[in-house]
Amino acid sequence: MRSAVSGLFDLTGRTALVTGASSGIGAAIAEALDGAGARVLRAGRDRDRLGPDGISADLAGGAADLIEQVDARTDTVDILVNCAGTNPRPPLAEIDDALYREILAVNLDAPFQLGQHYGPRMAARGWGRIINVASTQAHRAFGDSGAYGVAKAGITGLTRSQSEAWAPSGVTANSLTPGLIATPMTTAVLADPERAEYFRRRAHTGTLGAPSDFAAAAVFLAGPGSAFVTGQNLCVDGGLSVT
Repeated sequence: MRSAVSGLFDLTGRTALVTGASSGIGAAIAEALDGAGARVLRAGRDRDRLGPDGISADLAGGAADLIEQVDARTDTVDILVNCAGTNPRPPLAEIDDALYREILAVNLDAPFQLGQHYGPRMAARGWGRIINVASTQAHRAFGDSGAYGVAKAGITGLTRSQSEAWAPSGVTANSLTPGLIATPMTTAVLADPERAEYFRRRAHTGTLGAPSDFAAAAVFLAGPGSAFVTGQNLCVDGGLSVT
């Protein structure tokens, strides 16, 4: 029985591409998928933190360069994790067209482009997993959500569309929604003790999250045991989304 259950989370023989893998949630997910047996291609902007096999990628200019680098290394991506993000947090009135486009390019356009490239290939093979990282700001405006909230709301819609398109061919698409997680992207938020305490109080657990909290959820959604779970948004937020 133990071996049968373990098999539900076994990623041996699978290849995963994780964007935003140089730090935070992306790094934790990449490590977890590696630990479950997958070959993990780590992509991110901080080349020094990716390790010797990492792929340098700045998605503000689109995903074409990343796709070219990945396809030069492997013929198959079985698991796509879109975790790369940027959130400069200016008030909405201060966001000009150029910044708006940059925020959407990283947070929404690149996941769409990567999905368009790898999703049909997964479907042709009859197996695949797409995991998109969303945000509480997709559902609730706070802390200058601005264009970031727009992009992450789009991610949840994109996830449902990807599920509709490819789930009949064995490709699931789901999103993970973090609460307030201690990562480099949230450093400015957590530097304000009152604001950090507010989010601690709001969470049912009374705590902030950590990148490691996403390891088990990611392995589940990437593995064979989640074959009938698709089009869903899993909140990993300590209960923040239901308060």
